[in-house]
Amino acid sequence: MDNKLLGNDLSPSKLSSLTKEERQLLCSELRDKILTTVASNGGHLASNLGAVELTVSLLSVFDYTRDKIVFDVGHQSYSYKLLTGRYDRFDTLRQKDGISGFPRRSESPYDAFDTGHSSTSISAALGMARARDLKGGDEYVIAVIGDGAMTGGLAYEALNDLGHSKNTKMIVILNDNEMSIDKNVGGMSKYLKQLRISSGYLSAKKNTESFLNRIPVLGNAIIALIMGIKRFFRFLVYRKSPSMFEDLGLRYYGPIDGHDTENLIKSFNAVKDLNVPVLIHVITKKGKGYRFAEVSPSDYHGVSPFDLTKGVQPSNKLSYTGAFSGAIIDVATKNKNVVGICAAMANGTGMDKFSYKFPSRFFDCGIAEEHCVTMAGGMASAGLIPVVAIYSSFLQRAYDEILHDVCYMNNHVVFAIDRSGFVGNDGHTHNGIHDISYLNSMPGMTILSPRDYTDLRLCVDYAVNKVEGPVAIRYPRGASPYEEEGPLYKDEELITKPHVVSDEGDDYVIITTGLFGKVCEEASHILKEQGFNGKVVCLTVLKPLNTSDIISVIGKSRYVFTGEEGILSGGFGESLKLELTRAGYTGRVDSFAVEDQMIRAGSVKQQLECAGLDPDSMASRIASIITEGVK
Repeated sequence: MDNKLLGNDLSPSKLSSLTKEERQLLCSELRDKILTTVASNGGHLASNLGAVELTVSLLSVFDYTRDKIVFDVGHQSYSYKLLTGRYDRFDTLRQKDGISGFPRRSESPYDAFDTGHSSTSISAALGMARARDLKGGDEYVIAVIGDGAMTGGLAYEALNDLGHSKNTKMIVILNDNEMSIDKNVGGMSKYLKQLRISSGYLSAKKNTESFLNRIPVLGNAIIALIMGIKRFFRFLVYRKSPSMFEDLGLRYYGPIDGHDTENLIKSFNAVKDLNVPVLIHVITKKGKGYRFAEVSPSDYHGVSPFDLTKGVQPSNKLSYTGAFSGAIIDVATKNKNVVGICAAMANGTGMDKFSYKFPSRFFDCGIAEEHCVTMAGGMASAGLIPVVAIYSSFLQRAYDEILHDVCYMNNHVVFAIDRSGFVGNDGHTHNGIHDISYLNSMPGMTILSPRDYTDLRLCVDYAVNKVEGPVAIRYPRGASPYEEEGPLYKDEELITKPHVVSDEGDDYVIITTGLFGKVCEEASHILKEQGFNGKVVCLTVLKPLNTSDIISVIGKSRYVFTGEEGILSGGFGESLKLELTRAGYTGRVDSFAVEDQMIRAGSVKQQLECAGLDPDSMASRIASIITEGVK
């Protein structure tokens, strides 16, 4: 459609002066732009479609050039980006050097805080509000948080602190669409459902507002009367405190239709100058305006490019996640002590199939990684074998719990770490490049990094049945390029042995792990064309290292190179160099890993190039080192 409003001068004053009809048109144009861009580039769709009217209403009341609006996670920030000066670049969404899929301060002065992980917005906004008060400012501070993010413990900690700060002027908008990525679980989900379905309250609210709308506006007095009547009718329906939020010390308003811009604007104007913390409960529909996403919002949370007319088509191609899903079911069928745990990501981690097969042995804890891990420690101490499936970048949030509640007691917990390594267009907040380093520091931790699907299946069985303490299995997203070549191992007992993938000579040895082996093999082919002949060795067990067998494989080579999709500091390469030195190896050891840099959005290939971990960069550096050594 041809835009009449979007892309033109939509300054704060212009947004605030739009008519009802113009706002409706603007919402339609926003949805069209989001749909066409995400269909082309991929991205987060359902959540962004559901937040269109909410964003337009917010920017019709608040001035984005001075006020601070913090979007939790950022899955709902596309409309905000389009309305705050990034329309002309929006076609570059999630591309290299383009617009990020999440709020980024480096991208725009109107992004108040970098986000990418859940449940941080209230804490960050409270920090901004307190800084404003200390500095004597008067800008508004607003946190926009989804109901899924409200299952995260950090959000409760922030609410508790905010409620204690009774004179802190700040607004929390709870965008309640009944979902995070998967269907919400837990007490908060049930509580919000009770607020949503209170027909008595909603009916009383609607009738009261209909009556009051026929009375000319009389300023603050009528506003106070409206709010008083709302609270009165809530009390008549509930016969108790209107909400747990007011018990915490916040002024609660809602629920409000999140797709009714006029009512949202009235509500924001009514509460914005209250000198107390306020929570506005807004009901939205995830995927609104696109039929496929409305029907199956989970399938349209994060999508790859697709045909808008057909919707996202299911893929029959096996992935690492799918291989894990089948493996954990097979192992759990034979071992009744195995239980499955995830953090609101059953579908994304492949645990959904486990939950169907073993409903009584599956636990989705919501977006609460710390709780997941400590609960798993408790289960392990009682004789169960918990398998905790969490994305690599999300597991970082439970570092302390892994260390204290699992490793220090040597509890047998298996961590299935999906999305390890580079993840592509979601960018630096979602790259799984830190797990090797922080897990390396954990006492008693075994780290496995399988190369292909067979290797992954063997690792799951090995981790559950052959290891006594904590185990981590890290594997990438997407499909394996190795299946046509056959598996790395066919026997579980060989998992602990280094595997020589190619052997062309003794000029050098590249020791690598997991999917990164493909990059190392390609680098070896380039080096062979340049006259350098060496070996490529793949390890599945990264901790503890099988040093004696590795030295045997190195043989006469005086140049060892390690390669990993992880950070250099504390990584597999540094560990191996230390072990080789201790074992008396006197040759040179160099590591290929991510140095002190952030690798932002782009394809995985582009991310490897940015880090200097592509085959050409590796081959060039190896050739240079060997040549210098010969001289």
